Amino acid sequence: MNEIVWGGFLALFLTLLILDLSVLHRESAELSVRQALFWTAVWVSVALSFTLVIYGLYEHHWFGFAGGPGVRGGTDAVVLFVTGYLLEWSLSVDNIFVIALIFAYLKIPALYQYRVLFWGIVGAIVLRGIMIMAGAALLSRFDWMFYVFGAILIVSALRMLRDEDEEPDFGASFPARLVRRFVPVTGEIDRARFFVRRGGRLHATPLFVALVMVELTDVVFAVDSIPAILAVTRDPFIVFSSNAFAILGLRSLYFAVAGLMAMFRYLKYSLVLILAFVGVKMLLVSHYHVPNLVSLGIILGTLAAGILASLWATRRERRQERTDGRT
Repeated sequence: MNEIVWGGFLALFLTLLILDLSVLHRESAELSVRQALFWTAVWVSVALSFTLVIYGLYEHHWFGFAGGPGVRGGTDAVVLFVTGYLLEWSLSVDNIFVIALIFAYLKIPALYQYRVLFWGIVGAIVLRGIMIMAGAALLSRFDWMFYVFGAILIVSALRMLRDEDEEPDFGASFPARLVRRFVPVTGEIDRARFFVRRGGRLHATPLFVALVMVELTDVVFAVDSIPAILAVTRDPFIVFSSNAFAILGLRSLYFAVAGLMAMFRYLKYSLVLILAFVGVKMLLVSHYHVPNLVSLGIILGTLAAGILASLWATRRERRQERTDGRT
C-alpha cells in the first residue's frame, strides 16, 4: 500500500506550498532578515515534525507501508531522513549564492524574488523526483555507478574551491538565449508577471528569464546533491521527502542567507568538506560502511564549524576596526 503513503505525502506537500503562497505570502513582499530567519525556523520545525510520521511508517508500517532497501526500523529511518535533510539543506546554500547573482544581474527587485523562487521550487520538486528515481534505478542495477557518483562529488568539491575572478555573463547564458529563441523578452519588469502583451504579441519579462535560470541552476546543483543523498540511503521515500522539505524552506533560507551573506564567508569550505566526505563514502561503499549517526554528526559538525568560524572572523574584524578607530 505504498501508493497511499506517496499520495498522502504529495497532497501534504502541495497543501504546504499552496498555504505558503496563497495564505502566508499572498502579496509580493520583501522579507527582512528577521522574518526570513523566523520562516526558516518554521519550515525546519515542520520538517523535523515529519520525523514522527517517518518513524510510524517504518517502525509500525502504517497503512501497510513497506520501506526501501537498507532501512532497519523507525529509528534508523529517522536518522536517515534527518541526515538527508541536513545534507540537502546545507548544499542548497551554494545554490543560493548563484541565485543571488542571477537576481542581481537581471536587476530583479527583492519585492518580486519571492514569486520567482516559489515557482522555481515547484519545478525543482518535479525535476528532483525524476532525477531521484533515475539515480536510484541506476544504483540498483549497476553497482559501479556508486564510483561514478562518488567521483562527481569529489570533482564538485574541488571545483568549489576555485575562485572565480569574473562574474558569469547570465545575459549570454543558455537559459537566456533559450527563452529569446521562443519568445521576445522585454527589458522591464511589469509587476510580478512572467508574461505581458506588447503590440498584441506575447513577451516574456525578466522575471520569466530568472525563473528559467533558477530552474536550470537547480538541475546543475542536483547533479551534486542527488548522488550525495543516494550515498546516505537508496530508500526512494526518504530521499524524496527529505529533498522536498529541504527545498520547501529554500525561499526563506535564501532571504536569510542573502541578508547575512557576509557573515558566513567560510560556509563554502564546509560545503566542500561535506561533498568530499560523501564522495569518499561512496567510493568506499564496497569496503567500509560509515554508520548513519557518524555521517549525521560529521555533517552537523562541519556546518557548525563553518558558521562559527565565519562569525568569529566577522567579530574579530569589527573589533579590529574599533581599535583602529581609537588610534
